[in-house]
Amino acid sequence: MTLYRYSHIAGRQLGRSAAVGIVVSALFLTACGGAGVTGKDTAARLDPKANVTINWWTGQSSDAENLLEKLAKEYTAAHPNITINTSSGASTTDQLLNKLSAGFVSNTYPDISYTFGSWATQLGESGRTQDITALTKAPSFGWDQFPASARATATVHGKVIGLPAVVDNLGLIYNKKLFDQAGLSYPTPEWSWDDFRAAAKKITDSSKGIYGSAYSVSGSEDTTWHLWPMLWQRGGAVLSGDNTKPAFNSQAGVDAVTFLSDMAIKDKSVYLDQTDAKYGPLFLSGRVGMMISGPWQLYDLNKNKVDYGIQKLPGFNGDHQTISGPDLWTLFDHKDANRAAAAREFTTWLTSAATDARWSLVEGNLPLRTSETTTTQYAAFVKQFPGVDVFVANLAEAKQPRPTVPGYVEMSRYVGEAIAKAMQGAESPKQALDEAAKKSAGALAGQ
Repeated sequence: MTLYRYSHIAGRQLGRSAAVGIVVSALFLTACGGAGVTGKDTAARLDPKANVTINWWTGQSSDAENLLEKLAKEYTAAHPNITINTSSGASTTDQLLNKLSAGFVSNTYPDISYTFGSWATQLGESGRTQDITALTKAPSFGWDQFPASARATATVHGKVIGLPAVVDNLGLIYNKKLFDQAGLSYPTPEWSWDDFRAAAKKITDSSKGIYGSAYSVSGSEDTTWHLWPMLWQRGGAVLSGDNTKPAFNSQAGVDAVTFLSDMAIKDKSVYLDQTDAKYGPLFLSGRVGMMISGPWQLYDLNKNKVDYGIQKLPGFNGDHQTISGPDLWTLFDHKDANRAAAAREFTTWLTSAATDARWSLVEGNLPLRTSETTTTQYAAFVKQFPGVDVFVANLAEAKQPRPTVPGYVEMSRYVGEAIAKAMQGAESPKQALDEAAKKSAGALAGQ
């Protein structure tokens, strides 16, 4: 299991402390030239006679870290002039932004780092990233094989700063045993949120500690990004058309949060997870009937022999939009042409269809490239992780990118806190969202 994958989704949020805010501010104060500045666009190849050492922060732990270290050793064995120093980079993936920001100040940042997609704009505006646009435009590179949401996330102000590391989306995972016990038919592609609510209410058995569903109320990005598809399905938007002001407190947003709070408060069918880390294990143990989650759960579902099913998200008026949270291998510039080229060439190899099939598919992640779905490895992958093909097909329902604008991290926290307040009855959905919008306006304006 990629331990950090729980962190990847359940804890994407940073900026929760003053220390992080100070360091991130320092990032911009030390940036080379201000907003929109990235490294020189180049596709120059590595000098084959140069001995080069690059540092790679994988953002992974346990089995995933070991697998990536093996891939790095395989690459360096075939390229003896290159040395790759591999480490997780931080004790959790969440802490990587803090480490990177501090590294920009002390000039100790890596050449390659796993980064959450929501950090892309901040990193791109640091003046420390490479611009690999020319590389991705080469016909042989196959840039269009990556999902559109991943390509958009990797592009900051028209410049590509890294390559996709993980692609995912949210779907509905359900426990077949609990559905059978409740006498319910399994979810279908046509399911509505009303169908979801009715099933959750019927599955819930307070005497046995069984809940129909679960929701994170930690205030983290896990809390927030589960709301965005419900908002989009109702015709709402996260931000204004020019991406400068909050728009989530529209009637569509209020209706979506009201739906969630009604399930939690009126139906009492939702386990409210204060930590982000409990609802997954509770689902594995048969105490939660449905969870809105992603393919990173597949490894544990199969390891624990859960009889599960997967379906795309319930919809509103036939709209089943989901959200994808692509993460990146962000490439950094140290003003050393060979070092930069080595980082590009290694990352290109890592994200090739042949290599990715030995990394993403082993870990239960979705294939990065569409070309992988025709491979024998993918056929074995689908057998090993039943239902993963639903997540692959569900990428087509990820029609809107999650914002990566400066201020998103802070806005996400305010929205997450608003959802948590509403679902726990502390404030009405409208009051909570209006309050979050007021705070977010300042964050988006850089105040």
